[in-house]
Amino acid sequence: MIGAQNIEITYENHILTAKILGDIDHHSARSVREKIDALIFSKRPSMVVLDLSAVEFMDSSGLGLILGRYTNATEAGAEFLIYKPTRRVRKILELAGIERIIQIEGDSRNEAC
Repeated sequence: MIGAQNIEITYENHILTAKILGDIDHHSARSVREKIDALIFSKRPSMVVLDLSAVEFMDSSGLGLILGRYTNATEAGAEFLIYKPTRRVRKILELAGIERIIQIEGDSRNEAC
């Protein structure tokens, strides 16, 4: 595992999983983006999973982070999915129409706000 204060990354069986911890805002998005992109292009995974199960807050920087990683993953030939967004984050994703573009798996809709 490659760790940082706000992200846990694992690479196993050609699957790159990035679990983001805490908030995604302007301050955290840059370092998260750089870490994920470096591994997308160096490891060339067959799938990239963005685990949002531990994200408590996300602003528009989070949407940019997600869409940019989706673009880079697909350009590198990988499938991309969002895993188990929290209820608050799922609401933002739904309002932005992300599920029309990116697969979302796992259900956190019953968690408290």
